[in-house]
Amino acid sequence: MGFKVCIVGATGAVGVEFMQVLERRNFPVDQLLLLASKRSAGTKLTFKGQPHVVQELTKDSFKGMDLALFSAGSGISKDYRQACVEAGCLMVDNSSAFRMEDGVPLVVPEINPQEAAKALQRNGGKGVIANPNCTTIIALMALAPLHREAGIKRLVAATYQAASGAGHAAMVELEESTKAYLAGQSYTPKVLPHPYAFNLFPHNSPMTANGYCEEEIKLAKESRKILADNSPAITGTCVRVPVLRTHAEALNVEFHKPLSVARAYEILGKTVGVTVLEDRAKNRWAMPIDVAGHDDVYVGRIREDLSQANTLDVWVVGDQLLKGAALNAVQCAEVALVGKLAPNANR
Repeated sequence: MGFKVCIVGATGAVGVEFMQVLERRNFPVDQLLLLASKRSAGTKLTFKGQPHVVQELTKDSFKGMDLALFSAGSGISKDYRQACVEAGCLMVDNSSAFRMEDGVPLVVPEINPQEAAKALQRNGGKGVIANPNCTTIIALMALAPLHREAGIKRLVAATYQAASGAGHAAMVELEESTKAYLAGQSYTPKVLPHPYAFNLFPHNSPMTANGYCEEEIKLAKESRKILADNSPAITGTCVRVPVLRTHAEALNVEFHKPLSVARAYEILGKTVGVTVLEDRAKNRWAMPIDVAGHDDVYVGRIREDLSQANTLDVWVVGDQLLKGAALNAVQCAEVALVGKLAPNANR
């Protein structure tokens, strides 16, 4: 059985990854419709060796379609949600528009796959699955199995986030500004608020009244919803770093029950979608250059926090465009429509 699939925001960084993930995982696509703004309409992209012409997104685009993968910003998602679900098309949305809405499942398929199927059954959130924030997904791939074992009491996260999280234009800006820096030329940022080459700065999402940026608040709220547990105390500092497409996170995790380093490694070593990568003798741990282009989230450098009991430090690295965005969304569609995850296509 195949499905008629459309991609909204097809020319963006995540949109392009959507196509590649669908192809690699052999998602049963009978028809593919690529959608974008009027400005991008007419662009030609390739899927399974065949050219596809990008069409302008309209309210009628979803008629007869089974699945819509959205990656065009929360405003577009809100504007086109009704047209999509009224057409009977499953909407998997990569924006923040519906993540905390009651009745809309927020899904990481390795953690809460049962929630994906509910998108086709509920009246309030019928037809919509929300894809979590990239930082949240990458962290929880490592934390959820440990939470099931010992219960997370408190999480303190420091994230090191790549340009891809701000879109393709930010990736181009990083490349261009780096070239200018090395050539001794001036460069005025157009996408990000500060110079990016050989620099880093607290995350550029909007600042809130309590001193946290929106990215840090998303990590806390979304994690609790996915874990279906409001008890963990969560705080974080998110930082934009000059890396193209892969996020890294340093997680300090206090548990309700004792959890040894050895047991944590044992659990994560058996977790689907997680790879342990490290060489302690050489002080070598997973880095963005190891993980970019790979589906799994990589973990390592697990150690006891010497300052307090029942606390571990964990290093986590994941490709923001894949497990942090396109891959997770396609996996949500697999669980909802096909009933199971495809075998890991790029471990």
